[in-house]
Amino acid sequence: MNPEPKPHRAGFVSIIGKPNVGKSTLMNALVGERLSIVTSKAQTTRHRILGILNGDDFQLIYSDTPGIIQPKYELHNAMMSFVYSSLEDADVILFVTDIYEKHDEEPVVERLRKMQDTPIILLVNKIDQAEQAEVEAKLAYWREQLPNAAEVMPISALNAFGTERVLELVLERLPIHPEYYPKDELTDKPERFFAAEMVREKIFKLYKKEVPYSCEVAIEEFKEDDDIIRIRGVIYVERSSQKGIIIGQKGEALKKVGTWAREEMEKFFLKKVFLELHVKVNENWRTDPKALSRFGYQ
Repeated sequence: MNPEPKPHRAGFVSIIGKPNVGKSTLMNALVGERLSIVTSKAQTTRHRILGILNGDDFQLIYSDTPGIIQPKYELHNAMMSFVYSSLEDADVILFVTDIYEKHDEEPVVERLRKMQDTPIILLVNKIDQAEQAEVEAKLAYWREQLPNAAEVMPISALNAFGTERVLELVLERLPIHPEYYPKDELTDKPERFFAAEMVREKIFKLYKKEVPYSCEVAIEEFKEDDDIIRIRGVIYVERSSQKGIIIGQKGEALKKVGTWAREEMEKFFLKKVFLELHVKVNENWRTDPKALSRFGYQ
């Protein structure tokens, strides 16, 4: 007699936390693909990015969200709306903190304390960079702060330490439900989105100070042939002086961004890529609702 098939579980898992605690690294580790850009600078994730993990009897839809901040302008407001919408439709919440984090996250913690119906798994990340006593102290602190958390556990997203246990804990708490997306889908975002994010990641890695935060990337052409993808992208900046910095002397800086991004795209798309990049000024786009809408923030 054949055993009864396992019931199929599916649901939305929101990964939230402050900037730079390792949310994007965690999602990439959990999904097994590099979907979210990862840099050492804070606030690199601006959108809500879904990463879909499929098994025979489950579908996990992870949301990587922007880091929780106090908004200073319209772009920040849009980023925070992605965070709070992800909380509203979450079946499980992964609240990520790290071993270094200063405890000034009261608004979000207060919100999580009030969420009695959604399981919360609290993850203390970067434990590979701390002594055991520090880790234990952090775990004790968070158990006290969030007594309604289903679990408080240490992880190292970078080294994939604890990520298998995270998967087990999430699966135990997912509702029985058919899949939301076709089983061969990895994300809800189109290829153009990832092409733009790869360019933006290289800008964060190459330039300093405020310049990367003032940049947005739009893919204006994405043509795929049998043996090559032809991509034309535009890097938008807020001021003419930033345009000069992005381009660099004799165009060398922009050329470097293009080379790095093209190499990344060829690994991601598994195909040869021809990438053409331009730089344009869109004054104060971070505070302009029309520009934000055009860039997909509303």
